[in-house]
Amino acid sequence: QVQLVESGGGWVQPGGSLRLSCAASINIFSIKYMGWYRQAPGKEREFVSTITSSGMTNYADSVKGRFTISRDNDKNTVYLQMNSLKPEDTAVYSCNAVTIIVHWGQGTQVTVSS
Repeated sequence: QVQLVESGGGWVQPGGSLRLSCAASINIFSIKYMGWYRQAPGKEREFVSTITSSGMTNYADSVKGRFTISRDNDKNTVYLQMNSLKPEDTAVYSCNAVTIIVHWGQGTQVTVSS
């Protein structure tokens, strides 16, 4: 079982930045896919970004150019740098890791408002 713990969420004004972290309980070197998803109130969970073990990245159109995903295998951590945040980015952000099954963290709240 892979335990994932997200941190770094909080409140920020529009245009601001946050960096989310997802710490894994195991060595992530061999985990092929790790990613971030978000769920806003009253909406379904949606894809944000993924990164492969080789460093290939993918982003939802709504965050391209503003968010950057990265991974530090030495720290067993995946990051999501979020810049130019908008109110519509407000959601609970969760990370996942794809092994034989999909593992999920508990999520961290991001609120963007003035």
